[in-house]
Order: sequence, then structure tokens, then C-alpha cells
Amino acid sequence: QVQLVESGGGLVQAGGSLRLSCAASGRTFSRYDMGWYRQAPGKERELVAAISDAGVVNYEDSVKGRFTVSRDDAKNTVYLQMNSLKPEDTAVYYCNAGVFYSGTYHYGDYWGIGTLVTVSS
Repeated sequence: QVQLVESGGGLVQAGGSLRLSCAASGRTFSRYDMGWYRQAPGKERELVAAISDAGVVNYEDSVKGRFTVSRDDAKNTVYLQMNSLKPEDTAVYYCNAGVFYSGTYHYGDYWGIGTLVTVSS
């Protein structure tokens, strides 16, 4: 079992940056592929970025070139560096422990409680 705790959200002006962290408990963190999702008010949760246990990454089109996902298995932590933030990036951001299959990330059962990112114009 894995427990996930996100941090690093907050209020930032458009064009600014934030770095989200997701700390995981459990000895098997390095075996998991990890994903970052977000959910804006009135919208469905969407995958933003994902990183495999081997460090392979993929991104949702709207964040390519602005967001960077990384992981530090020694610290049981996955990060999401967000640059050039836009008001439309405003959402609650969640991390998830899942699996890549055929090049596509599939969410698993383990979710954090989320961290709110608000980008003002």
C-alpha cells in the first residue's frame, strides 16, 4: 500500500512558477509509475504529466514545455515543476501511483488529497 501527500500549491501570478511535491510512504515507491492529475472547478480530472519507474515521461499537450515531472526514489518523492503558469492552470493537483501500459499512463488506486494551485491574471 502507498500513501501520497502533495504539497507546494498556492497563489501565484500568471507567468510565475511553483514546484509541487508528492511524498510517498512505503518501500515499493520506486516500482510505481507516477502521475500528476488536476481538476478545475466544474471539470473532470485530467492527467497532466506522468513518469515511469525508469524515468520515461509524458505530458498533456497544454503543459508541454512549461511543466516538468521528475522523481527522487531515494526520497520517495515525485515533483512537478510548473513554469509560465496561466490562469487556466488553476486547479487542485493530485498525484497518483499507477502504471504505464502500451505507452499510456493508467491511474491506480492510490491518490493524494490534492494541493490547490491558483493562478491570478
